Amino acid sequence: MNVETISKILRTVPREKAFYFFTSIGNYTGVSASSLKEFMEKINEVSVKSLEFHLYRGDFEKWIDETLEDKKLVAEIRSLRSLNHFGTVLKEHLYSIIAERYEGLSGDFKIL
Repeated sequence: MNVETISKILRTVPREKAFYFFTSIGNYTGVSASSLKEFMEKINEVSVKSLEFHLYRGDFEKWIDETLEDKKLVAEIRSLRSLNHFGTVLKEHLYSIIAERYEGLSGDFKIL
C-alpha cells in the first residue's frame, strides 16, 4: 500500500463527513469521530446499543468505504456483521478489528 492511500485512510475528515453515533433513528449520542483513530477510541465510549444499531444497518461499512476509502477494513467489518455478535462481545471484536487495522497502517506509514 502506498503512502497516499495510507494517509487518506488515516486523515482527519471535516466535521460534516464525521461518523455520528446514534442509538436509534433520531437519537444522537453526542459522540462523533472524524478519523480512524478517533473512531477506534469512540468504540469504547458509546453504548453497545449504538454499535449494534450501526453495525447491523451497514453504517460503519458505508462510512469507512465512502469516507476513509479502506476496502480491506470494510471487508473485515462485513465479516464481523455476519457473525451476529451482540453486547460486549461485539464491542470487543469491533474494537480489536479497528485497532489492528489502525496500528498496522500507522506502522506502515512510519516505515514509508
